[in-house]
Amino acid sequence: MRITLEDLKLDYNYVEKRITEFIRDYFEKTDVEKAVIGISGGVDSTVTAFLTVKALGSDRVTVLIMPDSRVTPSRDLKDALRVAEILKTKRYEIDIARILEEYKRNIPFFENDNKVALGNLRARIRMTLLYFYANITNALVVGTGDKSELLIGYFTKYGDGAVDILPIGDLYKTQVRQLALHLGVPKEIAEKPSSPALWPGQTAERELGMSYEEIDLILYSFFDKKIEIKNISQITGVEEWKVKAVLERVSKTSHKRRMPPIPKISSRTLGADLTMPQYFFIEEIDEF
Repeated sequence: MRITLEDLKLDYNYVEKRITEFIRDYFEKTDVEKAVIGISGGVDSTVTAFLTVKALGSDRVTVLIMPDSRVTPSRDLKDALRVAEILKTKRYEIDIARILEEYKRNIPFFENDNKVALGNLRARIRMTLLYFYANITNALVVGTGDKSELLIGYFTKYGDGAVDILPIGDLYKTQVRQLALHLGVPKEIAEKPSSPALWPGQTAERELGMSYEEIDLILYSFFDKKIEIKNISQITGVEEWKVKAVLERVSKTSHKRRMPPIPKISSRTLGADLTMPQYFFIEEIDEF
């Protein structure tokens, strides 16, 4: 048995239809008309924006482009603006460098040299802007995380991880790139190296120490095919230390994918017992 990237290929006509219907249905159920998306010029946010516009129409979608002029590559800003132009959505461009400067001026414990903390602060500033806009316009925040990022925890808790809906959350990064080409996303955006751009020179694959092709093979083998950990390297051809590193990240970042822990006191505790679907009792309420 051998697992390759060929095994991850999907019917992208079906994927497009499934996700657009999912978005449309969710907005109908929540009785919300508008969507807001933060786009960076990368493949994930671009694909998410394309799908959301297909589902709702460009008149119901607003994009926020939120570079930090001190660290965001100029190419990313140009690509984000290009996506907004292609989709003909309402857009706002906000340089968060000035907002970050206010944090620096007003916080006594601010650390200018802690790049991880600063990077996470940038992500959380963007989240507050998205939710402020969502609140004043009665919109939902459409998230842009993919399955690879969600599983390995490669997102900022309460930053880009704080969203209302995750349309591409069940697609691995390599699948998102294929869907991008299917949707007509410009090739240079679809194939651009992924980066949160939370600090100068950051790229995802350099930081993670391996390619997303390797990461996806490991994750797909473990989660989708249920291959034993000890056999993944042989079956995929990915080095053993990379298999261990990826699955350790999955384990260590599990807190990002769960509600904060709550001590059980009552008979039915949030997270432990109260896990019914969001609309489980809507019909009963309407009848009442």
